[in-house]
Amino acid sequence: MAAKTKTVYVCRECGAESPKWMGRCNQCGEWNTFTEEQVVVSSKSSFAAGGADAPTSSVNIKPMVLSDVVVGEVQRSSTANAELDRVLGGGIVPGALILIGGEPGIGKSTLVLQVALTLPDKRVLYISGEESAQQIKIRAERISMAKMDNCLVVSDTNIDHIHQHIKAANPDIVVIDSIQTVETERVDSLPGSVSQIRECTGILMRIAKEQHLPIILIGHINKDGQLAGPKVLEHMVDVVLQFEGDRNHMYRILRGIKNRFGSTNEIGIFEMLGDGLREVSNPSEMLLSEWDEQLSGVAIAAAMEGARPFLIEIQALASSAAYGTPQRSATGFDGRRLNMLLAVLEKRAGFKLATKDVFLNVAGGIRVVDTAVDLAVAASILSSNTDITINPGICLAGEIGLSGEIRPVTRIEQRISEAAKLGFKHIVIPKFSRLDVSKYDIEVHQVSRLDQAFRLLFQ
Repeated sequence: MAAKTKTVYVCRECGAESPKWMGRCNQCGEWNTFTEEQVVVSSKSSFAAGGADAPTSSVNIKPMVLSDVVVGEVQRSSTANAELDRVLGGGIVPGALILIGGEPGIGKSTLVLQVALTLPDKRVLYISGEESAQQIKIRAERISMAKMDNCLVVSDTNIDHIHQHIKAANPDIVVIDSIQTVETERVDSLPGSVSQIRECTGILMRIAKEQHLPIILIGHINKDGQLAGPKVLEHMVDVVLQFEGDRNHMYRILRGIKNRFGSTNEIGIFEMLGDGLREVSNPSEMLLSEWDEQLSGVAIAAAMEGARPFLIEIQALASSAAYGTPQRSATGFDGRRLNMLLAVLEKRAGFKLATKDVFLNVAGGIRVVDTAVDLAVAASILSSNTDITINPGICLAGEIGLSGEIRPVTRIEQRISEAAKLGFKHIVIPKFSRLDVSKYDIEVHQVSRLDQAFRLLFQ
């Protein structure tokens, strides 16, 4: 009997199926995520037909006691890109399935192509479903990569053909650009649909694990900033990296969202140039501005992103509200936390900001979630409000509590060392930080409350 086709509704977030459309998914609880898809149903099960899923008479793999499992040392392969290696946890693990997501035009394909052309003694198979081989060659010449003999390119979207290309080329690393364009004939739906992405990723995952072959998938993101496709896609892969940045700025951030072989507390920073992406080994160089004169409303914060310290410039503008309701706007900083800090300044420090428009900006186009920048945010707002400049040789690190206290922050030693390395003469930190301040080549000022910090900054 021939196969039948039926209509099902699939949740874009978790991949759950339903015979009818529902407003809310019963599995993940998200609203308006069900899409209609056509699924081919075989008249006979694979077990009855003796297919690949049919049970065999004997099983070679047997359960083992956990204490008897032998674990060898993981041999990572360096990508010859220090920033990417940092985010991956030291390099690429054999058999890893790596997903790199980001907005269109942000530089995902450029980053992966640069890595493919610079990998030492590695044979790379670059499979593109969006560009022809000629277009890939033009991009490779633009990024000035002279070594092209180790990179094989092919333009194909059929998963069965891709499997044959992998068998024939026997590469060390495979790149799929992008996973949303790959399709299989076993699923009767359009490329990029939930069923197609789930099925094709499952096939690539089996290839990666069986052959110990690292596979890099490039994925798009939707209008909400999430990776397109079902959430089950992120669960299937080993590593999820998010490539972030504003296309109007030169700098890009590669952030680890998931990593089964390392920490997700690392970021890689790149600068987009005409000939490709440049690694930024010192993030503070892009986040600190050079001015010939001192300006009010500017404070330098010693921030952390994972285990990496860097100094950022906080800019604030406080002016009289032109309309009845004051505006509060923050770029690169949490707007709700800005409102909290303004309330603390009003209630605990006695500054009248209720009738002021307050605008806050983090220089460099970066978004900061570290609470240690609270003190620099408050200082920049007060500096703008009073039109008094802050000594450019001072940086700050401290979290502000609702009572106006300066709370200790993590990794304070690394923050102080970074400030001293960049030539700052003073740093203001919480009083109850446990450290020996005499060993640093920078003057450390410890404060416990907002009024102490402000007297120190604006004396």
